[in-house]
Amino acid sequence: MAQAEKKGGLLWKSSASKKPLKEKVVLMYDAIFMTEDPSKCSPRFWEELFLMKVNLEYLESKLESLDGEELMKIKDNINCLFQHCIQALGEEHPIRVVNALQTLCALIRGVHQKNKSTSGFDIINMLMGFDKAELCMKNLMESLDSLLCAEGSESLKSLCLKLLLCLVTSVNPYIVKLSIVDDEATLNGMGLVIAQALSEYNRQYKDKEEEHQSGFFSALTNMVGSMFIADADEKISVQTNEAILLALYEAVHLNRNFITVLAQSHPEMGLVTVPISPIPTTPVTPLGTTPPSSDVIGSAELPLDADVQTSNLLITFLKYSSIVMQDTKDEHRLHSGKLCLIILTCIAEDQYANAFLHDDNVNFRVNLHRMPMRHRKKAADKNLPCRPLVCAVLDLMVEFIVTHMMKEFPMDLYVRCIQIVHKLLCYQKKCRVRLHYTWRELWSALINLLKFLMSNETVLLAKHNIFTLALMVVNLFNMFITYGDTFLPTPSSYDELYYEIIRMHQNFDNLYSMVLRLSTNAGQWKEPASKVMHALVNIRAIINHFNPKIESYAAVNHISQLSEEQVLEVVRSNYDTLTLKLQDGLDQYERYSEQHKEAAFFKELVRSISINVRRSLAFNTLSQEVLLKEFSTIS
Repeated sequence: MAQAEKKGGLLWKSSASKKPLKEKVVLMYDAIFMTEDPSKCSPRFWEELFLMKVNLEYLESKLESLDGEELMKIKDNINCLFQHCIQALGEEHPIRVVNALQTLCALIRGVHQKNKSTSGFDIINMLMGFDKAELCMKNLMESLDSLLCAEGSESLKSLCLKLLLCLVTSVNPYIVKLSIVDDEATLNGMGLVIAQALSEYNRQYKDKEEEHQSGFFSALTNMVGSMFIADADEKISVQTNEAILLALYEAVHLNRNFITVLAQSHPEMGLVTVPISPIPTTPVTPLGTTPPSSDVIGSAELPLDADVQTSNLLITFLKYSSIVMQDTKDEHRLHSGKLCLIILTCIAEDQYANAFLHDDNVNFRVNLHRMPMRHRKKAADKNLPCRPLVCAVLDLMVEFIVTHMMKEFPMDLYVRCIQIVHKLLCYQKKCRVRLHYTWRELWSALINLLKFLMSNETVLLAKHNIFTLALMVVNLFNMFITYGDTFLPTPSSYDELYYEIIRMHQNFDNLYSMVLRLSTNAGQWKEPASKVMHALVNIRAIINHFNPKIESYAAVNHISQLSEEQVLEVVRSNYDTLTLKLQDGLDQYERYSEQHKEAAFFKELVRSISINVRRSLAFNTLSQEVLLKEFSTIS
């Protein structure tokens, strides 16, 4: 007796002729791809179609095989199929609903792939027709809403969500609605989802890092020395998640109410200690959100020590940023690093966010990841102090400044980094916040950045206007010089600023010589170099005022090399005779704007994310066996 085997949507009969027999659903798809209405000869065509098991592979390949002109010829049939899919979503028979959902997924994905500049048709018109599009989408959204809110199969709800993902990664019409959401439960739920995704990434990276440190490379470097350390650490990599980062950006950028979610404290995800008190039988969670399962909680990152029992979304985001910003050579990580800095820019401009960041009564230990470098040791977690969160932001900026002075110079990221520091200083000056921070680390990093720009002048000027960045760095020092007495924590901090400028005066002298040389030429850098030259006036006044007095002090006291305390003594005793010029606009900045400046970046980012999401949505492996088992009978 001949047996049949399935292959590529066809039934092959084991006979001498090997004549292929097509499945009925494939024959019905073929009828749809004809120019005539398939229900003319078969009145029950649409009713029977959704009783057939969907062959996603055949349907999508059929759509792929047609060019834009061929597809337009069968537009009426595609419209009809789309409308009947929506109608089937309201059926009582679950199998019809499942098949309709999967057919819609295949249709949307297949037609969207044809949306090229040369295709000559519009996606909405192709799927629904312009005249019926609004009603179709209304009915579709209502049906999906009913399926998601009703009691029923989790697999079915998962399929609904995948269909929605297909829709929003073409055009997202709900961006305006996000900007006006003020429901606390909804915002908290969104924050919980983002925090969990970022936390999972942090955990995966930490696991790989620990595995790396205790594995083969660790043993190898112990034997042969540290020459391979940097190369080995570059291999620690976890796939970045630009989609969840984009969701965080949109929430922070569009909805000021979401800023409160960033600061909302919650138990540190990943605690593995067993609670002493009994767990409530009915945990309190925001309405409309689902509490994380034990698996989810157990998979997140560990606390720094037993005393740290709380965290928030901002801390998780800062840890995530410290990982993805380590390596900007990879395109995805470069985009992620840029998006992290854009998010921090929006946060640094927000009044409420700044109030929380600088609140001295709300302190955290934030264990940022630091790039392995031969000349410094990794700080022990237990030595991290409890500080306001703005200190972690500044640490992240200092870390980036120090670790990315390289041939492929990420100019754009450096500009954003300096802008964030500037905006935080503007808030501190305005609100007279005296932050207890190790400012010397920032000053040293900024001076070394200027040194790098000068050392690589020729190479960098071929690609970038380095004077824009140099001017920003110099003006940060001008901020400290002019307004430092309003926000530096102690008078000795102000003395240390002058000491650092005097100690590193050669770098400022060299910068002045470089911009003087270029500003006197008629080249393209004349104007930007002149701006830096004028901005250096007070720094040069400090150097020219104190250096002779320090040399005189050393000569009178017969000291070949002064100690730091001796230099500071000279500085303190000679403030009165120092004359500085008032510089305007140091505490002003241009607020972040997405449109025009960032439109191209986000357009490319969304396109990349959409392609990746569509590729990852495997509808044909959506546990269809489970669904069919759940709905094995049709009443």
